[in-house]
Amino acid sequence: YQEQVMLLSRLLANFTRGQSDGLRKAMGKKLKDKLAELKPLFLSGGKANGYEEKVLEKIWADWEKFASYAFNKSHATCYSWVAFQTAYLKANYPAEYMAAVLSRNLNDITKLTKFMDECKNMKIAVKLPDINESRAKFSVNKAGDIRFGLAAIKGVGLNAVQAILDERDKNGDFKSVYDLVERVNLSSCNKKVIENLALAGAFDCFEGVSREDYISKEEDGLSSFGEILVRYGQEYQQSKAYQENSLFGAFDAIETAKPEPPMRHNMSDIEKLNIERDLVGMYLSAHPLDTYYMDITFGCNITSKDFDTEDFQNVDKEYIIAGLVTDYQVKMTQKGSQFGIIKIEDYHGSFDLRLFGKNFTDFNKYGIKGTFLKITYSYTLGRFNGKKYMEIRGISSLQEVAGQSYKGIQIEVPEKALESTALSTVLDKYMQKKGEEGHELYMNIENESQRKSVLMVSRDKIRLERKLLDELRDIDIAFKVLTT
Repeated sequence: YQEQVMLLSRLLANFTRGQSDGLRKAMGKKLKDKLAELKPLFLSGGKANGYEEKVLEKIWADWEKFASYAFNKSHATCYSWVAFQTAYLKANYPAEYMAAVLSRNLNDITKLTKFMDECKNMKIAVKLPDINESRAKFSVNKAGDIRFGLAAIKGVGLNAVQAILDERDKNGDFKSVYDLVERVNLSSCNKKVIENLALAGAFDCFEGVSREDYISKEEDGLSSFGEILVRYGQEYQQSKAYQENSLFGAFDAIETAKPEPPMRHNMSDIEKLNIERDLVGMYLSAHPLDTYYMDITFGCNITSKDFDTEDFQNVDKEYIIAGLVTDYQVKMTQKGSQFGIIKIEDYHGSFDLRLFGKNFTDFNKYGIKGTFLKITYSYTLGRFNGKKYMEIRGISSLQEVAGQSYKGIQIEVPEKALESTALSTVLDKYMQKKGEEGHELYMNIENESQRKSVLMVSRDKIRLERKLLDELRDIDIAFKVLTT
């Protein structure tokens, strides 16, 4: 602790309390000039107390190293106590703990993404918002899954959320979207709130109405379904209030017809996911890249996180990266020539692929928003300045090269796993019938007692996809995807 250094400086070298505190500050804030000023004072004081200079030099050198991780004792105690508490909560209440961490970082999408990955590693599902399960912030449902908070949906304010929660807590779950607008305070839950809840997936629990129903084309001149629902809810609530206030309410019951969803255009999966991300800040139900998960995960050797960073500019290596084009811009250099910037997103974030000179001429046609690309590139050294320059070797559509980067899977099977039906149940779902295309399946059966293993190859092919790998992980079966 820093206090120990302060005490020792007084005992060894007769430092005053003020001087020892100055030493603490200099160590804590890495003030090299201040440390250099105090060192002769320490040496002279130590010699006066009969200590050898060699010993004093050794102590001072240790203190200088110690300064990089020295703590104030009270700080260290508090941090240790908090660390113990949070470790206990994470170990014993993992879903509740992660829900609290996610709620705490609700407005920081970078941290939120990081903690979502941690949830995935902990095998905790983070699901879309649900009108009957979600609270205002992240919460845990009865199944132990984390639900996205209603207040985290863009355009859904706290007043609307509170109105929904108050009604739900008082009178139970909502049975349908009609039941919702019949019961909730519509002065808080307006058309926009209803539509955003629907498009974010909060109404997916209801049958008969889909997210597409809430998307209307402006040119059709019709009211949106959200607007129709709110109007219906207002009429229903007014009718109900009239009946309750009428002396003859029992005889004056007024039926308000439930409106049918208008005919709407179908949304593509990518369109749905993009709306979902716009409203909750990230992809939750799926990711547009999931179709090419195998190619991106096992056919690439770099991600956006490390793209074009100094540690990944080896001139002797070829780099492969892939992702979804989310934007493309053509700009002018100071010399008046054109260059392009393709913004590409993968599972880890996004990166800008800049196209200059010949690269612009050869590859600028790939800057189409919504396309999936695989890029191969390397680095060369400049002839005169020694700088590293990116050289694009090739760009191809992921659709055209899908499945070419991997040839099969090898599953590591402990002998005891053969006694269970779990593995065969998983594999049966993905085995291909005769004549169907697929990938090689190898099984390495391990006999732990004899420390031997037998490698077997299946005559039938298997369909390699992300769901298979996830299910193998769920039953703790190790595997290795064999790349080409």
